[in-house]
Amino acid sequence: MTDNELLLAIADIMDKKIRSELQAELRPLKDDIRDIKLHLENITDKNIQLLAENYVPAAKRYEKATAQIEAMQTDIDVMKSVIREHSEKLQKIS
Repeated sequence: MTDNELLLAIADIMDKKIRSELQAELRPLKDDIRDIKLHLENITDKNIQLLAENYVPAAKRYEKATAQIEAMQTDIDVMKSVIREHSEKLQKIS
């Protein structure tokens, strides 16, 4: 066997050994990534969907309530003005 053939054989053995060790070290990482993907798919995505399903109706209720609140604020301002005016008239009478 020549020196080059020997070096190629040693390099091939080392490549196989390194690949084997890398695969052994990467296996837990691959398992963790699979677990994370499953969690995202089964839990996180489902929770986001539930939030979205509840957000839209709540946003619509808020939009309706905003108009009602503005109308009530206008009514309150008018009532304050009338009460102030009546209070002044009552003070003049008494």
